[in-house]
Amino acid sequence: MELEAQLAGNGETIDLQQQVFRLQALLEVSRQVHSTIHEQEVLEQVLRIVVRELEMAGAAFPDASLIFGQDPTRAPEGSALCSYPLNDRDGNRMTELVVATPEGRSLTLYEADFLEGLVLQAAVALENARNHKRNLEFARLQQDLEAARDIQRSLLPQRLPRIAGYSIAFRSDTCYEVGGDYLDIVEEANGTLLMVVADVAGKGLASAIMSTSFRAALRGIAATGLPLDELATRMNQHHWAEGEQARRRYVTAIFMRLDPKTGAIEVVNAGHNPGFLVVPGTAPIEFKATGTPLGLLPGMHYSSELGSFPAGARLLFYTDGLTEVFRGDEEFGPERLLNEFSRCPSSNADGMLDALWSALTDFAEGGAQGDDMTALALSRGTQQTEMEA
Repeated sequence: MELEAQLAGNGETIDLQQQVFRLQALLEVSRQVHSTIHEQEVLEQVLRIVVRELEMAGAAFPDASLIFGQDPTRAPEGSALCSYPLNDRDGNRMTELVVATPEGRSLTLYEADFLEGLVLQAAVALENARNHKRNLEFARLQQDLEAARDIQRSLLPQRLPRIAGYSIAFRSDTCYEVGGDYLDIVEEANGTLLMVVADVAGKGLASAIMSTSFRAALRGIAATGLPLDELATRMNQHHWAEGEQARRRYVTAIFMRLDPKTGAIEVVNAGHNPGFLVVPGTAPIEFKATGTPLGLLPGMHYSSELGSFPAGARLLFYTDGLTEVFRGDEEFGPERLLNEFSRCPSSNADGMLDALWSALTDFAEGGAQGDDMTALALSRGTQQTEMEA
């Protein structure tokens, strides 16, 4: 029994034998267009099939600037041009195949049917090629971000100073692979310690790059041994002078210089969250900002607070990722953070941070981390503990 397909309007038919040839040809061209995972090679393969195997005068993907044979876009006016869109699975147009027929004639039923089948296969192959390219780019980006994360972590203090009677600890968890939080502890030549916690505006890679730049500048300026108020002033001017992008990524920071021998401290807060100093038997002290974030305005001057860090004292510097943990619409907040830190039973800095992170996790009830979270804790043992040590 003869199987026939009819082209509407001109009575042309494809008999059973032609149908078999057509299917065989489509299977072969399907194999050819799916033989590569590169977008341009898919398109070039389609053009070669159209011109060489279907014997069209020319074919092109104009938006990709790919032409084989006669340029269909330059055919004489009145020439028969056939256009076939290549759509993805969602119906979005990816590109368009334009075909010029020999001597400007109309397509036969077989040619039109073949081209429609070819275009369907080409659209699938093209979408697969684009997805493959995106997957490769994503994998490469992930590798780069993982390397950047490792580099950023290597810039955190790798060895904490061991000072009799004192306990120092820090923790830093980024929201993404890398982040804009910065923490540093610099042992100075005269035996004092410079401690810094900072937060670059924003999150992610751009903030991480700015954080690295901030670290390099701070290390260079700190080596001069400047008083903290002048160091903050210099850092502000340096960041401002870095240009418009740096100003958009301004930095909040809190600095402290500690003399472990005497317990004397000097603190400067440049637009950062208040630092907490808890001394037994007295009300908690908050080191609040005395100026704008670094790099936000030129010519700023900062003032420092002088104080003491006696036996039994504990101190917390942190970024706003800790206070901006949410449970629904309720924020953890600085008051709750200070309360948790003040009543933490551990006298060890590591234990204090463990308790804080546990409290934050319990409060969030499984909610996703919304910002970078960094904290530095410092404690000093009691006189009895120091004597035992």
